[in-house]
Amino acid sequence: MSTKEEHQYAKKIKEQAYNLGFSLCGITTPESPLHIEEYHKWLSDGLHADMEYMGNDRARHMRANPKDIFPECKSILVVASNYYQGEFLHPSSDAISGKVARYAWGKDYHTVMKHRLQELMGFVECVSGKPVRYRLYVDTGPLLERELAQRAGLGWIGKNTMLINHNIGSWTLLAEAMLDIWLPPDEPYIVDRCGSCTFCIDACPTDAIMSDPRRIDSNKCISYLTIEHRGAINSDRRSDLDDWVFGCDICQDVCPWNNRFAMVEHDVDFAPVYPLPHLDLHNLLQMDQSEFSRTFSGSPVKRTKRSGLIRNASVALGNHGDDKSIHALANSLSEDPDPIIRAHSAWALGKIGDKKVVNLLNCARDNEDDVDVLVEIKAALEELSSQEKKQ
Repeated sequence: MSTKEEHQYAKKIKEQAYNLGFSLCGITTPESPLHIEEYHKWLSDGLHADMEYMGNDRARHMRANPKDIFPECKSILVVASNYYQGEFLHPSSDAISGKVARYAWGKDYHTVMKHRLQELMGFVECVSGKPVRYRLYVDTGPLLERELAQRAGLGWIGKNTMLINHNIGSWTLLAEAMLDIWLPPDEPYIVDRCGSCTFCIDACPTDAIMSDPRRIDSNKCISYLTIEHRGAINSDRRSDLDDWVFGCDICQDVCPWNNRFAMVEHDVDFAPVYPLPHLDLHNLLQMDQSEFSRTFSGSPVKRTKRSGLIRNASVALGNHGDDKSIHALANSLSEDPDPIIRAHSAWALGKIGDKKVVNLLNCARDNEDDVDVLVEIKAALEELSSQEKKQ
């Protein structure tokens, strides 16, 4: 195949990628990442928190050596899907709702993008006229995918570590196809267009965004705390979550590139699926495991599991501080089978600070046998006592 034919072949593949719903498409090589040492430093500094799957020996080795994942690989096709759906007004009701990151409003992007990639691979084989071996990854493989996207010309890595494209901003999800055929690679995106802007750094309520070098401290990140973190959330971090119950979009919401260039994508696969985008927090506290599984089947929200989502809902209600939530939290504290949820419900009741809460907490303490829950109840009672003395 001549060079001209190879470029025409690559052009056809990209056109088909756009036809299938991808917003960006580029090609790069399976060379070792230039920023692998920065990744290793991020790990050694413990900034990956409890995400051990990112720091084990296999993950380190594979991210440093993409060809070891798929030795036959000659090219990597990188695609991005724009999931920005615009604004959806809160329903006109008295419900207290929690926020969910935009990417999780619709269907699970892993399923959506992999299906589209598989269709694209069929086209690749059709155009090439021969079987093509490949490996597909949608945020699931040991790849430094944002570096690959930058190398494939899709954009630059911003100060919040998100990939930003000058035409559509950062509301994108990435996926890769490692191919055993050679395709002409695109020019890498070498321009850093963040300039002196620090909007994302300044807006992050937990100071999770580190500027030099550009890194995220997962231990502080709201997205990590509400999704990946299992068990109790450190009490010092709970107020920072505000009303986020799954992920966080703050750093993207304030980004000037999103405010100027974000394009509403009317993609049915990313459109909100009930009960999203506004989750009724009181309803969440009443969900048992079967209802949780049924409600969030096929949704990214299921990743946090029932324990994590209702834990987050309890924290959000505590931060909201409305005495209308006392009944729902008291029921959760006394009846929920999960001690993690009971513990955070106790904290939330303490935050609301209503005098009637004292009796509820005392009653719950008398019937509780989990040590961690008892610690939270004690802390909540002490907080209420302290508040009363100040009045």
